[in-house]
Amino acid sequence: MLKIDNLTIVTNKGRKLVDDFCFVLNDRDKVALIGEEGNGKSTLLKIIAGLETDSYVSYSGKIFADGKIGYLPQSIDESFLDLSIEEFIADDLDYSILYEIINRIHIDYRLFSGRTMKTLSGGERVKASLIRMLYQKPDILLMDEPSNDLDLKTLIWLEEFIRNTDKALIFVSHDETLLSNCANGILHLEQLKRKSETKITYSGLGYDEYIKSRNAFISRNNMIAAKERAQLNKQLEKWRKIYQSVEHRQNTISRGDPHGAQMLKKKMHTVKAQGRNIEEKRKNLTDKYEPEEAIDVFFEEVNINPNKIILDLDINELKINDRVLSKDIHLYVEAKDKICIIGDNGTGKSTLIRIIKDELLKREDIKVGYMPQNYYEVMDYNAGVLDYLWDRRSMADRAKIQSFLGALRFTTEEMEHPIGELSDGQKCKILLVKLILDRCEVLILDEPTRNLSPLSGPVIRNILNEYDGCIISVSHDRKYISEVARKVYELTSNGLLLLE
Repeated sequence: MLKIDNLTIVTNKGRKLVDDFCFVLNDRDKVALIGEEGNGKSTLLKIIAGLETDSYVSYSGKIFADGKIGYLPQSIDESFLDLSIEEFIADDLDYSILYEIINRIHIDYRLFSGRTMKTLSGGERVKASLIRMLYQKPDILLMDEPSNDLDLKTLIWLEEFIRNTDKALIFVSHDETLLSNCANGILHLEQLKRKSETKITYSGLGYDEYIKSRNAFISRNNMIAAKERAQLNKQLEKWRKIYQSVEHRQNTISRGDPHGAQMLKKKMHTVKAQGRNIEEKRKNLTDKYEPEEAIDVFFEEVNINPNKIILDLDINELKINDRVLSKDIHLYVEAKDKICIIGDNGTGKSTLIRIIKDELLKREDIKVGYMPQNYYEVMDYNAGVLDYLWDRRSMADRAKIQSFLGALRFTTEEMEHPIGELSDGQKCKILLVKLILDRCEVLILDEPTRNLSPLSGPVIRNILNEYDGCIISVSHDRKYISEVARKVYELTSNGLLLLE
């Protein structure tokens, strides 16, 4: 059991992430922690796990854990990258326990043996971190984006593991399919009123039921808010007419009628009091609920010949250093194609997408945009958000940038923040804005939805689905594959296989 009493978390810049939060996690609870990018989900997990967070937040309250806590981070610390996989898992490795765990995860240990952490793909690092966590035999599991970068086979294993484990578990995930299939409770962190007010909601429902319940609440709430405002506006309009009438009579009454003037003065006093009462009612109106998924950004129309050849690629051997990952790769892409490449972790998908990127960036006849898996490849983390996006653009573009960022729920303060201080999900949205502003005809996307919250993810997928240019992407997001991709290729050791 895990118990949280009166937990309050405040950033060092004064923004409250969690306020007086109380919660009990019982055996076999599989609670999904969801919320908008940058709302403090990872921070909450780190605090529960007892990790260092003093550099960016302070907190008060008490946390009680009846058992050992296992923690899976969103990404491994750079200090581990030079370690061998065995050193990363444990200082004193018991291979009988290790083999038991890797057999459960369906990992071929030969792919790991003798390699350092920095040689692993993103998905392989997640698998190694899973082994490390399970090797410690925890009683309570905290998992921050466990599905990030996992191939589809391991995702299915992860779902089965979460559903079947008898351990209490809190997990963060952007993967809506994983959430739908695994969660039996939802913790939702929200920042309302332009992130000036925090709210945390617990529901004992599954993910799909929670979303239906939440949507119904938002619909009822906003209907009530609209009705209250309409009624108040009617009262206000009626009051204005009375006020204007009394004011007109005051201005036109004869000086020879002091009694009438006195009566009108009293009348005006009453009317003004009524006006103050109406304004007081305005303070108590139901607030319109503005959910994080209320995103209004879009790509402009792409004017490109639909028969234009974007790529005709042949690779004899796909290699990392001297290691051959795949052979005989051929990929033919036209201007309106939307392609997604899938495959097991370590097969070279990100390596292939970089080769495609380098090939297309040489072209002068098409505008190419690139979103890598690791955003630092294309972003200056020291630059402010506005400065990064506005670079060499017009003042009109600056207003457009601010409008887009506002639609993506960036506060004015966050627009001035260094990019490196923001969450990965916010960085993803910044790159999306850049792709839109650059009016790209071809998008090369490596795991484009991996850091988006499950509530904003569907909106971003719809934006990409409606984009009428070419998309060449890598993804393990099952929703993205089904809703955006028109062609799906599997990268195998023998090349690209087109899936039906």
